[in-house]
Amino acid sequence: MSTNVNLVETDVVQYVNPLMGTDSKFSLSNGNTYPAIATPWGMNFWTPMTAPMGDGWTYKYDDEKIRGIKQTHQPSPWLNDYGAFSLMAVTGELQFKEEKRASWFSHKAEVSRPDYYKVYLADYDVTAEVAPTERAAHFQFTFPETDSAYLILDAFDKGSMVKVLPEKRQIIGYARNNHGGVPDNFHNYFVAQFDKDFDLSHTWNDGWVLQENTLESQGQHVGAIVKFKTNDNEQVNVKVASSFISPAQAQLNLNREIGDQTFEATQQQAHSVWQKELSRLRVEDDDIEKVKTFYSSLYRVLLFPRAFYEINEQNETVHYSPYNGEVLPGYMYTDNGFWDTFRAVFPFFTLMYPDLNARIMEGLANTYKESGWLPEWASPGHRGVMIGSNSAVNIADAYLKGITDIDIDTLYEAILKNAEVDEGRPVSSVGREGVHYYNDLGYVPYNVGIHENAARTLEYAFADYTIYRLASVLGKEEDAKLFRQRANNYTHLFDPESGWMRGKNEDGSFQSPFNPLKWGDAFTEGNSLHYTWSVFHDVEGLKQLMGGNEAFVAKLDEVFEMPPLFDDSYYGFTIHEIREMQIVDMGNYAHGNQPIQHMTYLYNYANQPWKTQEKVREVMTKLYAPTPDGYCGDEDNGQTSAWYVFSALGFYPVTPGTDQYVFGSPLFNAITMTLENGNTFRVEAGDNNRHTPYIQSTELNGKAYPKTWISHGDIQKGGSLTFDMGSAPNTQWATGTEAHPYSMSQ
Repeated sequence: MSTNVNLVETDVVQYVNPLMGTDSKFSLSNGNTYPAIATPWGMNFWTPMTAPMGDGWTYKYDDEKIRGIKQTHQPSPWLNDYGAFSLMAVTGELQFKEEKRASWFSHKAEVSRPDYYKVYLADYDVTAEVAPTERAAHFQFTFPETDSAYLILDAFDKGSMVKVLPEKRQIIGYARNNHGGVPDNFHNYFVAQFDKDFDLSHTWNDGWVLQENTLESQGQHVGAIVKFKTNDNEQVNVKVASSFISPAQAQLNLNREIGDQTFEATQQQAHSVWQKELSRLRVEDDDIEKVKTFYSSLYRVLLFPRAFYEINEQNETVHYSPYNGEVLPGYMYTDNGFWDTFRAVFPFFTLMYPDLNARIMEGLANTYKESGWLPEWASPGHRGVMIGSNSAVNIADAYLKGITDIDIDTLYEAILKNAEVDEGRPVSSVGREGVHYYNDLGYVPYNVGIHENAARTLEYAFADYTIYRLASVLGKEEDAKLFRQRANNYTHLFDPESGWMRGKNEDGSFQSPFNPLKWGDAFTEGNSLHYTWSVFHDVEGLKQLMGGNEAFVAKLDEVFEMPPLFDDSYYGFTIHEIREMQIVDMGNYAHGNQPIQHMTYLYNYANQPWKTQEKVREVMTKLYAPTPDGYCGDEDNGQTSAWYVFSALGFYPVTPGTDQYVFGSPLFNAITMTLENGNTFRVEAGDNNRHTPYIQSTELNGKAYPKTWISHGDIQKGGSLTFDMGSAPNTQWATGTEAHPYSMSQ
């Protein structure tokens, strides 16, 4: 037995690459990320901007010029940004229009870390640096010797205001840009505090019209310019904060989070916050590239949802409501699509960050009180994208795993409203589209004008399962009985002829013609081969519908072994999700999108766990890397990253709402988890390397443990889970029904 070498140093922030996933575009996503210079769950992020204002792909790795460094709240290029504004430095002849002011830059003269960003603006001989806080940021610009050094604040379009206050060395104002989901009185109020007097100032007005020697401008798209004389290597500091509540609150946020501290102190503060959170999972291994992938993925998991609350002068937690426009007490979180994140992000918070999750749950209760509905895709308010009823899953999973100090009465009332009421839904994604059909027939019909109907049915059925579990714990027996029955609704869509899930018409006939390779239509960003496995709560029931273990495994194998064939006729072109499936040589397995990401774990339910080990390890090593093209599709609010983080640990939450995590193939020699209750849980896999993906045996706290899952409770108690790994499958390990993970019908 060889001696394991641990090359991972104490400072784990150094292993994060915020540029992972930034080599993306509309037609092909390698992550669709931007480098978020931020603190975990921060209200504001900052990012270099290579694309024009309003372009969702704000930073593309292959772009050659930077237009500014912007405050961003963007959760996804598809949702785009809100409340954004930017800072940019220029020298020499004044250029302020975004095309003209853009400077060439090189990744060779760029440093990108979660706590710090630095770039050389070659056209102006200026180095720009930024370090973040939760609601503010500290900029440092190093200028050459010049009489014409400028800093430009672009307040962006759709309504903005700037005011230069020379005696205070400030620019204040607001940005109102958004893409929906805001009340009429939405403003992001900003204050920028400089440490150097202005020689003069300009503003511009709509149409990029320069207004020389002016102090104020208001319009659709305005900005401010201040000018200095600088010595060689002179550093100009700008401290910037914002607020969704008021200009006074923006100033308070700045005073409280940065005050009079130095740039180095702000950066060190951000570094310490990241170090604290990232080192909650302490990796031991000798493959630094895998370590970089792990911590880069963990960084993404810890960005969203965004804390959309502020601390007022009385030190009270308050928030501007993106639902009714009022300033109200309590927590609020936003910028999250639960269709993505119910799968692994929220289970990760429940496992590692229960206090955070309790605050998020309070925010959900506040959303219900302020809008009458739970959010499903909030950015910052309700947005009409994606499907499902997955807020129920997040709430139930948290409560069932012990996060009970929350307003469960309000949340339960909201869950029931989602599952029963159609009237008054503010957007299509909120509540349940087709709920009356679903409750009457047991499915959303194919032929009643509701798109993605089969996917909706399957997701509603899983949500109903989690409601059944929650109702049982709350002593609501009639509700429990009803929702347990509805949790079986997935059976209505199983087509015994093809062995796949299939849209069903209102009269009970299956939709025809049927091509299981057709993306969209009855399904959401996938086809029947992907969505058939969305029976998270009753894999045993699905297995029996398919004809038992062998038939079930054959169906799983078929997805991986067939060519990457597809039918894109529903969209009229090959959407990026299809292309990402096609090019990675894993058959019809589409890891780049969320619906199928749990599928690799399902062999555990059918006596062939070694195939799960093989597939999970293949996905981790083939489809992830700490590089600009390091994801295999949309990263999506931490979900594709959370799959990796859980999988590297050696287990995955296939079924939120149960207390089980299903085994895969641990990636590292060891990981120590520091839990919020003070306990530590250590996962060890000695002699683990890329040639040894197969579990030979397992021990929990020194005792043989021949199961394919571990419970939430056992992890929370602390202890150790030991995997003995090998290069060949152990086909005798953890087979038989007693080793299977949970299924409702077992």
